[in-house]
Amino acid sequence: MQDRGDDAGELDRQPLGEFLGQLAARMPAPGAGATAAVEAALGASLLAMVGRFTTAEEHADTVRAIVAAADAERDACLAAAAADERAFGAVADAMKLPRESPGEQERRRRSLSAAQLDAAGPPRAVIGSAARLVDLAERILPIANPNLVSDVAAATAAARAAAGTARLAVETNLPGISDERARRELRTATDSVDDLARRADGVEADVRARLRA
Repeated sequence: MQDRGDDAGELDRQPLGEFLGQLAARMPAPGAGATAAVEAALGASLLAMVGRFTTAEEHADTVRAIVAAADAERDACLAAAAADERAFGAVADAMKLPRESPGEQERRRRSLSAAQLDAAGPPRAVIGSAARLVDLAERILPIANPNLVSDVAAATAAARAAAGTARLAVETNLPGISDERARRELRTATDSVDDLARRADGVEADVRARLRA
């Protein structure tokens, strides 16, 4: 993205090939944080699709709520991807600050700490979205259109990948963050990923058992 301020907000309308080209390019962003957000958005989209093909009348209210929640998570993840790109730009700017004198070093340290705290925010949000997507997958699997249960497992696989990638993006920023309370909160978020992964594995195991039945 050449103009981060304008283009990041257009991520939901950006061609996939263009995004991948930018991801592969020698550019500071997009990077891992945006990748995590897009991974989660893919999972959300799969769950919404499964819901829209699940038409049993007795489950209509539940499915409608799941579809609405999945759509909302997709939008939130796209927003997180754009926010991650902007935040990484601020980190890059802080790293370029002068550090010749002790005063300059301290100003740079404070600026970098604040920028890295901001940069940890979007991937932390993606971890939350990924957890909610696993919740939705667990809710829809028992009532899903049987022809699409593999897509439920694919959605949780995407959510698991998103959470793992987002955890790495958060942990990359942790060493430079001086706010101890913020560090503890971020650690709580990253520590939750292992349980999320176990739950995603459980959904996949359930789906594989159904496919073998």
